[in-house]
Amino acid sequence: VSVLLLQAKSCICHMCGAHLNRLHSCLYCVFFGCFTKKHIHEHAKTKRHNLAIDLLYGGIYCFMCQDYIYDKDMEQIAKEEQRKAWKLQAFTPTVVSHYQCTMTGIGEKYSTWEPTKRELELLRHNPKRRKITTNCTIGLRGLINLGNTCFMNCIVQALTHTPLLRDFFLSDRHKCEMQSPSSCLVCEMSTLFQEFYSGHRSPHIPYRLLHLVWTHARHLAGYEQQDAHEFLIAALDVLHRHCKGDDNGKKANNPNHCNCIIDQIFTGGLQSDVTCQVCHGVSTTIDPFWDISLDLPGSSTPFWPLSPGSDGSVVNGESHVSGTTTLTDCLRRFTRPEHLGSSAKIKCSGCHSYQESTKQLTMKKLPIVACFHLKRFEHSAKLRRKITTYVSFPLELDMTPFMASSKESRMNGQYQQPTDSLNNDNKYSLFAVVNHQGTLESGHYTSFIRQHKDQWFKCDDAIITKASIKDVLDSEGYLLFYHKQFLEYE
Repeated sequence: VSVLLLQAKSCICHMCGAHLNRLHSCLYCVFFGCFTKKHIHEHAKTKRHNLAIDLLYGGIYCFMCQDYIYDKDMEQIAKEEQRKAWKLQAFTPTVVSHYQCTMTGIGEKYSTWEPTKRELELLRHNPKRRKITTNCTIGLRGLINLGNTCFMNCIVQALTHTPLLRDFFLSDRHKCEMQSPSSCLVCEMSTLFQEFYSGHRSPHIPYRLLHLVWTHARHLAGYEQQDAHEFLIAALDVLHRHCKGDDNGKKANNPNHCNCIIDQIFTGGLQSDVTCQVCHGVSTTIDPFWDISLDLPGSSTPFWPLSPGSDGSVVNGESHVSGTTTLTDCLRRFTRPEHLGSSAKIKCSGCHSYQESTKQLTMKKLPIVACFHLKRFEHSAKLRRKITTYVSFPLELDMTPFMASSKESRMNGQYQQPTDSLNNDNKYSLFAVVNHQGTLESGHYTSFIRQHKDQWFKCDDAIITKASIKDVLDSEGYLLFYHKQFLEYE
């Protein structure tokens, strides 16, 4: 097996010349054939060579049984030989790279970890989980700017430091079902996590990620500066599409229902209640969302008055300096009732006629990661500008006041503290902040990421420096990433 794996860089199907499509090698003669296109099947039928080895996993296929043969000893031998092959690759400069291996499909570089008897014994004697020390830098890695790609680098830093997403990829949970893994953005993200947490200190060059983004989100292709928020949504969309595999979400003919890791972590439910002003009948719809875009004071949109406590008290963990806008203010404005006016009448199902109405947005379902987009870039027919209004945001955020279940606690759009605000399911911790410096025409993106509890670092492309909590909270803020507290692991 090890000889086959090491020489597989020159393996091609003897019938079609392809090096993908799950190559199998005949165990009777020197013949390589595609399993997907059934070229190895044709060879077996013609030559009556009924056993072949899968070059991707080392499994033995029997053409008489038309199935893979499971044998405990054979599986163990395949795993051991595969490990030896990868070790040889690690120490042999002339051996093919991981990229070439992916292209030729010759095994998996990152095999799942299986503890030895000695390791199991140590784990039994040390039941407490060992934490990474606070001065550990594993997981911190700069990213080379490939030409105005700071918008991509800052989002990659935020995603690779998303606690639950990190746990998913580092436990080798992604099983690619795409015909060509080299075009799968999720596979590339999996590789990125391995690179970030490998312990290497030199900056990583994300050229493959950039190429895949250009391929799958063509509106982001080119070397012009792009919007980090737009990149985040495009990246989540492609990851979601590539994660679905056999399209589990479409079995119920509902494109919004999906159980992939992206939807599990980032998707929430936004409830919209439209109330008729005549009969007070309510029409409710619930839409999925990946992020919440919030208007800011200074924009052309009228802003809701500041929250109670703007005289210097603390609301939702935010220190209110007189006149300072807070994230809570922005969320209050987002979830306040809005009168739609006479020019936007809706047909009321109760009145059976068009009536004026009010609309109110609330959170029906909170995502594991809540991403808030502060709308700093204003684009209109008359105006194109950046809004630099400072917005105070907290390290810890309670979303209970903005839930649909807390709607009764609002009176005429004025926030009142609900009695069930101790609901831990709705509490979040800040773990990443993306900032934009400069103007609409010329600017630069950086990010702050949390490595451990209260340990923050500033990521400026290839340069990573330690940052204080004050540095983070004093920053302008463009994208704010919060993670549900009870699902975090330190």
